[in-house]
Amino acid sequence: MGNISKFLNKIICGDCIKILKDIPDKSINLIFADPPYFMQTEGQLLRTNGDKFYGVEDEWDKFSSFKEYDDFLYSWLLECRRIMRDDASIWVIGSFQNIYRLGNIMQNIGFWILNDVIWSKPNAVPNFAGTRYQNSHETLIWCSKDKKSKYTFNYKTMKHLNEDKQDKSIWNIPICIGNERLKDSSGKKVHSTQKPEKLLYKVILSSTKPNDIILDPFFGTGTTGTIAKKLGRNFIGIEQNEVYIKEAQKRIDNINIETSDLYNLSLEVKPPRISLKDIISKGYIKNDEPFYNKNEVYLCNVVSNGYVIDRISKEELSIHKMAAKYLNKSNHNGWDYFYYKKNDALISINELRYEYSK
Repeated sequence: MGNISKFLNKIICGDCIKILKDIPDKSINLIFADPPYFMQTEGQLLRTNGDKFYGVEDEWDKFSSFKEYDDFLYSWLLECRRIMRDDASIWVIGSFQNIYRLGNIMQNIGFWILNDVIWSKPNAVPNFAGTRYQNSHETLIWCSKDKKSKYTFNYKTMKHLNEDKQDKSIWNIPICIGNERLKDSSGKKVHSTQKPEKLLYKVILSSTKPNDIILDPFFGTGTTGTIAKKLGRNFIGIEQNEVYIKEAQKRIDNINIETSDLYNLSLEVKPPRISLKDIISKGYIKNDEPFYNKNEVYLCNVVSNGYVIDRISKEELSIHKMAAKYLNKSNHNGWDYFYYKKNDALISINELRYEYSK
């Protein structure tokens, strides 16, 4: 894999395409890229009161033509694909100005699109002139290296964070404001397109494992590195603006690693293959034990053979068939559905599998 260790948890100053060429083949677990959007802004943007609005006017966002921009996209994306492990994935963010060009080039290179995710901004900047709809979202394209890649997706973790419902491809996250927004001594934004930490939190937590290596070729003021460190992942940042690097390093130095079962993906561990009958035989629950749903509604009772019996109809079924019956489904995981009571506390029966296997 080459010597990747010399790059770990460092911000490398320079041109991303040149530096990417020094990264060893198949060494990166995740890439998050927030490239120049080539916004082609012309003239001054004015607020409704006549004050100037400071949008993206930076030199790094300027290109002479679509061809120059496309060549730039192709060059760094090709290098990104080379350095990705076979089970890696990549997230690229853009807006209407560039996201279709990005998607086209990524597919042509060989990436496999897994999702396009809409970052919906409830506090987006208005269209001051009133000549268009307010542009209140950006798009993230999430891709694996190719169609057959076995990429990381921490489905159960993201479901847990979404109130135990399958997470969706529309993320409502405010733009970066307040204390999170980095400003210089004059009160001006340090970076015109600083991304909110909540956005990177979802990207990184959903797509990596502890100690994975995350590369950001357009590191800016370091949101990727900040969240990577917080979650116990490694980062590599590439950035050519020394002001951004200085601010990014300060942010990262002030962050501590936060260790938790959630960040360590305890929810993704497959539970032991144990039957309810085994649990009953060991005395973890008794015959005729009442089972409840998450709303503490008493539904059925345990039978010594490992089945459950409906308290009203007296129908006897497996926990999976019984859960499906109550939910009007063809099937459902009963371990996730039923609860029992211990010292008047409602406890998921799923925990019994882990208790039994200790």
